Amino acid sequence: MLSHVFVGITDFERAFGFYAALLDTLKLKLKFRDAETGWAGWMTAGQPRPLFVISRPYDGSAHRAGNGQMLALLAPDRCAVEQAHAVALALGGTCEGPPGLRPQYHEHYYGAYFRDPDGNKLCVCCHDPA
Repeated sequence: MLSHVFVGITDFERAFGFYAALLDTLKLKLKFRDAETGWAGWMTAGQPRPLFVISRPYDGSAHRAGNGQMLALLAPDRCAVEQAHAVALALGGTCEGPPGLRPQYHEHYYGAYFRDPDGNKLCVCCHDPA
């Protein structure tokens, strides 16, 4: 369904450090990194798509986090949700909802919510039973 997801950033090195550690907890692999251009992309091992891409805005304007926009990343299990949330907070992210069950979505929905250092809202979730 998706080709790629693009997340705007302001400081490439800071954002790369944040996302490299976060996406490692979800077993995503770095596909490319170009510090000069200021962009990087990750993928599921052995899958060319979809890509998760970070970059400064293409038009050169300042990045602004969207209100009402959120990207949800799929975790392999509940432990990975907890690890991703902890990594995000340790690297300058802010909590928008700690790891836990969200039965209002469905019986086994286990998620955590946070913002990256640029203010982008993210969720890491698992849909499987414990």
